[in-house]
Amino acid sequence: MTRLSEATAAALPDAVARAGYDRAGQRIGIVHIGLGAFHRAHQAVYTDDAIAAGDRDWAIAAASLRSGGVHDQMAPQDGLYTVTERSSEGEAVRLIGAIRDVIVAAKTPERLAERLAAPDTRVVTLTVTEKGYWRRPDGATDLAGIVADGNSIYHYLAQAVVARQAAGHGPLTLVSCDNLPDNGRVLRAGVAAFLDHQGETAARQWFERDWRCPNTMVDRIVPAVTEADRAAVEAVLGMRDEAAVITEPYRQWVIEDDFAGDRPRWEVGGAQFVADVAPYETAKLRMLNGAHSALAYLGLEHGHEFVHQAVADPAIRPVVERLMRDEAATSFTAAEGQALGPYADALLARFANRTLEHRLSQIASDGSQKVGPRWLSSLAAHGGEAPATVTALAAWLRFIRTGSDASPDPRRAELAALWAQGDAAQVVDALFGHGGSMAGQWRPTEAQRQVLVREIEQ
Repeated sequence: MTRLSEATAAALPDAVARAGYDRAGQRIGIVHIGLGAFHRAHQAVYTDDAIAAGDRDWAIAAASLRSGGVHDQMAPQDGLYTVTERSSEGEAVRLIGAIRDVIVAAKTPERLAERLAAPDTRVVTLTVTEKGYWRRPDGATDLAGIVADGNSIYHYLAQAVVARQAAGHGPLTLVSCDNLPDNGRVLRAGVAAFLDHQGETAARQWFERDWRCPNTMVDRIVPAVTEADRAAVEAVLGMRDEAAVITEPYRQWVIEDDFAGDRPRWEVGGAQFVADVAPYETAKLRMLNGAHSALAYLGLEHGHEFVHQAVADPAIRPVVERLMRDEAATSFTAAEGQALGPYADALLARFANRTLEHRLSQIASDGSQKVGPRWLSSLAAHGGEAPATVTALAAWLRFIRTGSDASPDPRRAELAALWAQGDAAQVVDALFGHGGSMAGQWRPTEAQRQVLVREIEQ
């Protein structure tokens, strides 16, 4: 079967939308770290829109930090791939050409370093998941973990600061696109801490003064692609696309308008540039992501595999609705014109999309990194009085007791050891009691502790 590439793209069916710009004439202006399905369905699509609208020299060099899997999918295709949007109304397929170079940092770290130091590079975007930011349970930068890892985002970004200063090249804007509160601030703190660790005082001062790390909020449901998905795309294209992405029609990107230099016109694709991202970020983290995690842990307990199955379960949906509407949506102050009721309605409709097989196990991974911003912040805002959120938290604690191989967690060994050594009450105390590893995010009263223990044991 023919493989998608520059040489074969002209043979794609007319129904496949394409931007039609000259890819070869676009210089690389963006380096992306964390090349996966979400980036290909989100930031790369916005960038493709901008280039198609005449915004020149914003092509992307995209890097995976460790795995060569995505490189092996995309490099033979010259960086081309398709995005298929599925809904109850049918599907639409689009060819994306914004990614011009694909790098595996673990194999060729010098190539990523060169791209970050290049004078044409002005923006760096990142999708490395919550654990990629190396945060301790109290939220501080885990400098010891970063040093021991040796291949973190901070190694490359700190190296870029030093190299660009030495070469006299301009500062960069680092755009975190991960589900973390104040993601830009978290990223800035990590880079600064690592520069300090390296003794790069002058580079640290320049970074703090001139580089920018805007906060952002990103939203698009992107399930993991299966072999069946690739076969279905192949039937539509008449050729093989190993890097195909399946997603929903909805997408959102809200970005703090704080850049070190020029930027892509992402607003062409609908991105919003605002003074304060916090209300949008909080709504997404607590309402969408918080509901997603609740669906994952409760749904897996009830034997479901996909989000649309869990949200249709009458034993689960009321809990998720209460968590979203009564607890998450009332835990913060919305921005002017930010209608949270209709937002919740839209989220439930998106969750119910049967054409997207969004696996609960995918959402359940790395729970120790997610429950803080998704649930504990909401609990803290309500003084611990958020029953649906407590029900979801108990489901997560039961989930980690099983030590599921299907949903990895960077704290898996530590959490498993807690369950091996104690009962539900002891685990709750170890996590949320005095000196507990998560007590800084939420510490229950004695009555709330007892409620949580009962929820776990039910």
